[in-house]
Amino acid sequence: MSIHDATGDADAPRHADDRTTGERILAGLRSRTALAVALAVTLVVFWGLGYRQGASGSDLLSLTIWGVMLGGIIALGAIGLTLVYGVLKFPNFAHGELVSFGAYGTFTIMALLPASAALRPFSFGWDLLVGMVVTMPLVALVALVVDRVLFRPLRVRDASLVLFAMASLAASFFLRSVIYLVWGSDFLFFYPGRSNPVLSLPLDIRIQADQLFVFVLAAILVALTWILLSRTRMGKAMRATANNPDLAQVRGINTERVIAATWALGASLAVAGGVMYGLASQLRPEMGWFLLLPMFAAVIMGGIGSPAGAIVGAIIIGIAQQVSSSFINPAYGPGVSFILMVVVLVLQPMGLFGQKDD
Repeated sequence: MSIHDATGDADAPRHADDRTTGERILAGLRSRTALAVALAVTLVVFWGLGYRQGASGSDLLSLTIWGVMLGGIIALGAIGLTLVYGVLKFPNFAHGELVSFGAYGTFTIMALLPASAALRPFSFGWDLLVGMVVTMPLVALVALVVDRVLFRPLRVRDASLVLFAMASLAASFFLRSVIYLVWGSDFLFFYPGRSNPVLSLPLDIRIQADQLFVFVLAAILVALTWILLSRTRMGKAMRATANNPDLAQVRGINTERVIAATWALGASLAVAGGVMYGLASQLRPEMGWFLLLPMFAAVIMGGIGSPAGAIVGAIIIGIAQQVSSSFINPAYGPGVSFILMVVVLVLQPMGLFGQKDD
């Protein structure tokens, strides 16, 4: 489902030439099929390269599963990114910093709570979950303040896309500087020294228990987001505003309220993504910036403005980054995201689920 799908399908303009419309649909299907085949071939090639470098079948299968878990983390950030683009029509480079704020804010809230024992079989306790829930509205408030101070004046002046993009980049640098000033530049850990239990699955697959939790949490939040967009009044208002903000205002939709809800939802999902990413690795000021390229790649691959596409694209990116680590240095993972993004732009600029505006 694309956020651009308007609620009033009956009011959508009809094409006079059905044959031309059918040809366009067939062309779109062919290009999407070519993209899907290219991505599948790419993943198969990655498997082959890993096997050639000495990785066993179980190792590659484990990396693939880990990639799905990483894709869940990327998806939480990518959905917020595609929602903001769908409603506000600009790429928000500051979204990565909302991911970082979510992780660091949760870390601070946890320091104020009593230490808790690990919830078996995971490495974390209830304090992490409470800290994440408390941090979500706080980071949403940060996003709303940035919008009110920086982006709303640009909307009022009907500024160009370039100005919005440059403003979001400036906001990214500013928010990251705040992280440096408040929390410093050292790496931090939610639970330093605490081991992460490993689960043994059939086919000699080994995954960390926390990775399984990350995937389940991502799936739940994604499902709730889909329900909000497709079943609730605010979700329908978001879709109508994304499709035609002027028409939405004429119909009585408060577009500024919709924009605020979009920022709040995107920031809340960014918090969850930041916490899960920090739990899987560590906290550092650039963590959100490092995730920004995979998030953008997932959004472009799935189709800009499509939450479902962002999820699929994120899982593909996650699998590609993890499997590629079997034959190249894992530090080049963002480069893999960039290569896949270029492939998508060449074969199907609108992405797997993207829709071209008529």
